[in-house]
Amino acid sequence: MRLISAASIVFVLAVVFAFSGYTPATHAEQKAQASLERGQRQRDGREIFRFDTFGDDQLWTDVLRMHEVIPTVDPLTALAVGLKVDVDALPPEIIAALQAGQVDLTDPAVTIELLRLNAVVGVMGKVNGSGRLERVGITCALCHSTVDNSFTTGIGRRLDGWPNRTLNVGAILGLSPALDEATKAEFATWKPGEYDPRHHAFDGMNIVPLNSPTRPVLIPPAYGLSGVGFETYTGDGSISYWNGYVGVSQMGGHGSFSDPRIGLFIAQKPDLVTPKLPALLAYQLSLPAPAPPAGSFNASAARRGERLFHGKAQCATCHIPPTYTDVLSGPDSSTPFLHEAAEVGAEPVYATRTATGKYRTSPLRGIWQHPPYFHDGSAATLLAVVDHYDQHFKLNLSASQKADLVEFLKSL
Repeated sequence: MRLISAASIVFVLAVVFAFSGYTPATHAEQKAQASLERGQRQRDGREIFRFDTFGDDQLWTDVLRMHEVIPTVDPLTALAVGLKVDVDALPPEIIAALQAGQVDLTDPAVTIELLRLNAVVGVMGKVNGSGRLERVGITCALCHSTVDNSFTTGIGRRLDGWPNRTLNVGAILGLSPALDEATKAEFATWKPGEYDPRHHAFDGMNIVPLNSPTRPVLIPPAYGLSGVGFETYTGDGSISYWNGYVGVSQMGGHGSFSDPRIGLFIAQKPDLVTPKLPALLAYQLSLPAPAPPAGSFNASAARRGERLFHGKAQCATCHIPPTYTDVLSGPDSSTPFLHEAAEVGAEPVYATRTATGKYRTSPLRGIWQHPPYFHDGSAATLLAVVDHYDQHFKLNLSASQKADLVEFLKSL
């Protein structure tokens, strides 16, 4: 039997393609198609991040009964507890009325109208034709977005991925008529920008206690995560692991999540969370860390600080560029490289409530944007961060060296 040569095969395929009208895609066309698909995933993810409640109105409406409380909350109070308004969602006539001082921001009816317009960042409300709020849920954007205050404080264009460090989650939850006074008292200890994701879980029907007393942590940024890996404070898992955990057990989404390491098993059908995690991940990975504002740091001092960062201060031992973390330097891609609390002088209790019991090295890109620092907010400033490590590792840095390091951190 005579073998068909490679050239003959190419000729036959060319004839077939010619008669069928099919032309193989070029490499450039394949790249363009992949780019289009990636862009679509990111757009889908943005919609999920901003507007998808995953069916968590089952918690916020059916259990917490927040739809009964919100109609009594005026916009000024809502802004005071850190809720934000997306100015791009407001019709021109409302913007004009706000600018003219013709909108009564002490009227709770205005809050309901803002919800009807989908203008409250991270809060989705179903308002009927008579203006009554029937159901309410939350989205990822509630905690992981803010606004640029371009209209006024708390009202502006969305900044997705920026942690809402003025959001007083404890005060908001404390308004629920369904919670007992002891639980409300614990929530009241949370400062603005804090949340305890290991305090309780929602299993689709009940709020289940996990740990007490509460140990809140800072709401982390959701930007600058590309290439980081194991993105939680304690390296419990990937972004999608954490999105699944929070979406189901904390937001109250109608979905399934299980992790035997922490003894949590939640199963709900249909699962409205898990199928959306890939698109949500694509959007989050597309969010860059914000560049420092022009003139916000001393460039000469920052250059000196960079040399210290890689030299005497030993920062780069753990904060390895370009992601400024060492979490991916473990034995394999599925095992995070983590640190004992005592090794880095961190508060130890929160870690004991997590899946790993340790802390990952925090990435530093965009660190200028989100004080305070450390998982528990125990360092108010970047200088306090430098002081902590100077003392813990006995670096013997001078005041001027510390100042230079701060300038370098502000430049990242």
